[in-house]
Amino acid sequence: MQLYNTLSAEERAELIDQAGKQRLTLSFYAYAKIENPQEFRDNLFIEWNKLDALGRTYVAKEGINAQMSVPAENFEAFRQTLEAYDFMKDIRLNVAVEHDDHSFLKLTVKVRDKIVADGLNDETFDVTNIGVHLKAKEFNAILDDPNTIVVDFRNHYESEIGHFKGAITPDVETFRESLPIINDQLKDHKEDKNLVMYCTGGIRCEKASAYFKHQGFKNVYQLEGGIINYAKQIKEEGLESKFIGKNFVFDHRLGERITDDIVSQCHQCGKPCDNHTNCENEGCHLLFIQCDECQAAMENCCSSECQEIIHMPLVEQVKLRRGVKNGNMIFRKGKSEKLKFKHSGELSGIALAKADSNEGLPSRHKTTAIRQKIKIKKVLIAQAEHYYAKSQIAQFLVLNQELKAGDKVLISGPTTGNEEITITEMFVNGSSAPVAGKGEKVTLGVPFRVRLSDKLFRLSE
Repeated sequence: MQLYNTLSAEERAELIDQAGKQRLTLSFYAYAKIENPQEFRDNLFIEWNKLDALGRTYVAKEGINAQMSVPAENFEAFRQTLEAYDFMKDIRLNVAVEHDDHSFLKLTVKVRDKIVADGLNDETFDVTNIGVHLKAKEFNAILDDPNTIVVDFRNHYESEIGHFKGAITPDVETFRESLPIINDQLKDHKEDKNLVMYCTGGIRCEKASAYFKHQGFKNVYQLEGGIINYAKQIKEEGLESKFIGKNFVFDHRLGERITDDIVSQCHQCGKPCDNHTNCENEGCHLLFIQCDECQAAMENCCSSECQEIIHMPLVEQVKLRRGVKNGNMIFRKGKSEKLKFKHSGELSGIALAKADSNEGLPSRHKTTAIRQKIKIKKVLIAQAEHYYAKSQIAQFLVLNQELKAGDKVLISGPTTGNEEITITEMFVNGSSAPVAGKGEKVTLGVPFRVRLSDKLFRLSE
């Protein structure tokens, strides 16, 4: 039986578009004793594959850690696949603040030694003796206590775009590095201070809180469900957000906005910006912050050297990459001297600018209200067959469902891009008609050039 992904990211994205179904991005974790991680992994893959669930999951003898994209209509069925196991009964699923149907484009479930690389020997302390879990309202209250020290247990590229006001933000590339640093930095406050910690979804704090209690810290607290759950609670309860900026996420979105505060800068020009990107040069693929102006000028590259490389013949680019392993260096190189405005470590709680979610920002930075965003459906209807340039008329073959006059459609292709029009009049098999069915040929006026690779999608709410 096939227990691995066989489709490319591009093929999967196309299938998601054709399905036109709302998907939810979510994450969860559970520490538990799993006797046979490989068998557990295989069973999950089989069940999730049936539900068209995508994402990245790590399984180990100590538990499970997952970030997923699931069709909304399969959400409860997905939950049932988890609750089939006693240790995941009533498990909290952290649903994302912002959804993107393309947040994950394949399903991977991997067996690892640990579900989070913490570098700790779990045999040396009680990993179940964790800190006190705090909900958003309680977390806000303890942050106001002058005896509280709050620590961000995420990495430098996460905290730089958003963090809690007044938090210690270690200048580290990995979670394991932050543990001894914080232990040494706060060694004189084990008795008299509240050690309050947070991370993205809560999993890093589960282990960190137990570690710090073992190290002798008396008052240890952690944000329940991490930043993701905090954002949900402050919205539902109308609370003040003491988190400012964006929450970094490990999928194609690279971040979801919690407040409209921009607390970081474009690493190339210094303009207020909090949009991470990856360098266009596949041999680099550096994660860094880049504004739209620098993106256009640098062609999505982190440096002039990488910009030169992307214009080389592909065979030459492959030669340059041969034998080079970047891996986690992608994040470490984020501190490269080439990035003049990179800041990490001790971060300010002062916003540099405000994000405009509706007007005045280039398309890749607009944050449409999530309810509006997820209710737009895109269904493949037809394939382009001809385009008559002089008369600006395109012919399509209907492949799926019906096409009607009045339909709002998207014509999309690698060269054409994405163009939306509303059909006012069309001809079906040569005669004017209001409806075209599967297998029929439709011609209609199109005010832009259409290519044979283009597809026509119907947009609906």
